[in-house]
Amino acid sequence: MSSSSQLAPARATSDVGVPSPGVHEPAGHPDGVRATARIRAAHNGRVTTLPQLRSDGPFHLRRLRTTGNAATVGIIGAMSAPLGGDRLTLDITAEDRAELEVTTAAATLALRGPTTEAATYDVRLTAKEHAHLRWLPQPLISAAGSNLHQTYTVELAATSRFVLREEQLLGRADEEPGHLVTRILVHSAGRPLLDQHTNYGAPEPGWDGPAVLNGHRAVGQLLVVDPRLNVRRDPVLLGEGTKNGCAVLAPLAGGPALLATAIAPTTSTLRELLDEAHAHTLTR
Repeated sequence: MSSSSQLAPARATSDVGVPSPGVHEPAGHPDGVRATARIRAAHNGRVTTLPQLRSDGPFHLRRLRTTGNAATVGIIGAMSAPLGGDRLTLDITAEDRAELEVTTAAATLALRGPTTEAATYDVRLTAKEHAHLRWLPQPLISAAGSNLHQTYTVELAATSRFVLREEQLLGRADEEPGHLVTRILVHSAGRPLLDQHTNYGAPEPGWDGPAVLNGHRAVGQLLVVDPRLNVRRDPVLLGEGTKNGCAVLAPLAGGPALLATAIAPTTSTLRELLDEAHAHTLTR
């Protein structure tokens, strides 16, 4: 999470990151970190509380001040992560009628670390009946030499509301990106809603070509799932054109849900496009 080089010597292995029953996960590099942080939000009949807020490894969880009945959690990086060989997991659940927003204090920087072996960063998001869950992190930066596999696994109830925003910067200033593999897997009411797989950076063929990023280095998506959405069947093109970036907002067949995909030359332009897409979802 944090890119501070002073914190790198403080890295230590952890045996807390236990995979789900029946799921096999590679052991990772012996010098890599294994960590699982957990957030559980519940509604007590009046406001949303946080009966579970467990930090681990690079994830330091802190409840942030908020207004209304919602709860907001900020994730603060406690060490440099993810590095090659790390196995990191965030497990976030909004129980029935809970309203939870989760964000990060700074960008997440993927670095090479002690091995070229891929790091894994798994984010598991669950929203139960009438819950409202928002996952709004700062950008993920894929630095040169890094190798990261990031997966979002989302389980939604039929009556839940959900917002996911992801932003990725492929390489820092004047450098090539690392190898970044991402997957977003979403089920709503037990049925598949979205399963999207993207690969960027060498050795992937054509990732920077005109059919994919067309030279842009910032890419992101916004997923909004809400039973109250009035979704039309026509996609909407946002932005000024390919030079300054653009976004497409389109409905998903298993909705009511809208997915915006955006590319841009900078993260600031990318955020503007995704904010425009989010505003557009509120008016449809």
